[in-house]
Amino acid sequence: MSADTPEPDRTDRRPDEPGAPAAWAEPDPPARVGPADPYAAREPAPPRDPATGVPPYAPTGDPWHAPPHDGPVGYAPANTDLGYAAGYSPVPVEPDLPRGRAVRLALLAALVASVLGVPLGLLWAALAPDTPVLKVADGAIYAEPQPEQPVAADGWFSLLGLGFGVLVALALWFLLRRVRGPVGLLAAVFGAFGAGLTAWQVGRRVGLAGYERLLESAPVGRAFDKPADLRAGGIDWVLGVLPVPHGNLLLPAFGAAVAYTLLAGWSRWPSLRPEREPDVSWGSAGTPAPPAAPEPPAPGAAAPPHG
Repeated sequence: MSADTPEPDRTDRRPDEPGAPAAWAEPDPPARVGPADPYAAREPAPPRDPATGVPPYAPTGDPWHAPPHDGPVGYAPANTDLGYAAGYSPVPVEPDLPRGRAVRLALLAALVASVLGVPLGLLWAALAPDTPVLKVADGAIYAEPQPEQPVAADGWFSLLGLGFGVLVALALWFLLRRVRGPVGLLAAVFGAFGAGLTAWQVGRRVGLAGYERLLESAPVGRAFDKPADLRAGGIDWVLGVLPVPHGNLLLPAFGAAVAYTLLAGWSRWPSLRPEREPDVSWGSAGTPAPPAAPEPPAPGAAAPPHG
């Protein structure tokens, strides 16, 4: 056959010969999905952030990682912490009070706590023992060299005041939930201090009028009782104009401050008030369910080709 005559089509041409048909070209190998990644072809990869190159959302099945409200269903932010999605703002169940109303409510609570110092003082006067004294020419002296009654009066006031301060902190924490925070702490501290001051003045005046009358009119050598009073606490006057409380008179305020601070430290909510939990969405009606994982082959079955 001459060079000018075209050679008829042959089917036995090698792939490397010129003019070989396209049938000789080997097809591209199919994409494989290994058994370690059965869900690789389930859905397209999420878009990446142009600035960081990191997908803003990652697939998750953790019920504690809730998807954002404006994100795709089934995705949660990559930087989640303790079940709260990034950008999640905790919203208290009850709205915030205006600052002026919160301050007025705190002042009212402190005033009520101070008034409750009246029954506290009466209780202290009933529990604290009176101290026996003897009338002398210059006034009165203790009937015993080292009486224990004044120490018992200080002890009863300390215990009652400390417990009362804790109760004030608990009451303001649970009853005034919308004032929790620095305003509530100040209301508890000043209310407990006012109650302690009121209790001291009320308790020491129970029976004080009768004692002063006997001190003026009783003959020398007569024994009578002196009502309870504080020796380990009270108020000192600096320069005659500035009152400075000290001693166990401050224990009610101390107990209120410690109890309120511990309650705030153990609170599970950042705003110290009950907050709405983030909604957990498992999908929507229009989202198809993901395909199930491939089941392992039965015993004795032929393995699928890997080529």
